[in-house]
Amino acid sequence: MATKSVAMRMAFGEGLLELAGAVPEMVVLDADVASSTQTLKFGMAHPSRFFNCGVAEGNMAAIAGGMATCGLRPVVSTFALFIALKCADQMRNVVCYNNLPVVFAANYAGLSDSFDGASHQSVEDLAFARALPNLTVVVPADGVEVKQALAQALRRDGPTYIRLGRNPTPVLFEGEPPLEIGRVRKLRDGADVTICVCGVPTFMALDAAERLAAEGMQADILEVATLKPLDAEAIAASAAKTGRVVTVEEHSIIGGLHGAVCEALSRWRPFPVAAVGIEDRYAESGPYEALMARYGISAEAIVARARGLAG
Repeated sequence: MATKSVAMRMAFGEGLLELAGAVPEMVVLDADVASSTQTLKFGMAHPSRFFNCGVAEGNMAAIAGGMATCGLRPVVSTFALFIALKCADQMRNVVCYNNLPVVFAANYAGLSDSFDGASHQSVEDLAFARALPNLTVVVPADGVEVKQALAQALRRDGPTYIRLGRNPTPVLFEGEPPLEIGRVRKLRDGADVTICVCGVPTFMALDAAERLAAEGMQADILEVATLKPLDAEAIAASAAKTGRVVTVEEHSIIGGLHGAVCEALSRWRPFPVAAVGIEDRYAESGPYEALMARYGISAEAIVARARGLAG
């Protein structure tokens, strides 16, 4: 079990600095929130490679696309909601249509911009990102995976969307084999229920598995850090073994991990799938942990869904 916590945005800022020398063609663009997204540290260390585009997110995405055509490796950073909605046209028609190697670092995702309320909470961004052709979609579970996803994305052909949270979250994968874009990570072996999880709630899924084990129910835990391309074969193999699936995400249950898993399984063999995530609604302002619990993202909810499928 994790013994320390690190905010993904802090790991992201550190990752940019650590990769600056190894990827000299990397440039960073931010939309006037550099102190929040932690790109400010890179800007101070490498001012000629940092561009504050102001509160003009769409223009920022288009500029990044142009830079990518010149051999640069742009990292676009702002809040997830603004990347998904204010950059939508330019992401689609400039970057993804032309399959350009731009990294979109979507900070403050999910409910993590908690006190700013529904206008800033990004509960639909994965549905948008998954639907864009050519866009790889990665949802790290901790700060360790954030750095690994960033390093891999900067060396890939084509655009990548990396989803980041604001608040400190448990460090789960320090000293573990690195994240592999396009592959699930097996966290626990079990034969009674498959739990597919991405992002911050991964630690909750591990907690839930312990509680289920105490009741005699063994969970097969799959961390699905890459929603696109989805490791459908691994998910289908686990579902065939257990016969039931629970998906867990800090996102609407429409169009994110739940949608991806159900779409994949429908092509192989249907299984009962229960969702832990945000129902079809907007959230409200409040403390992050309280909001997660209020909208049903918790170890208790995972246990309840697993019991329901088994019962």
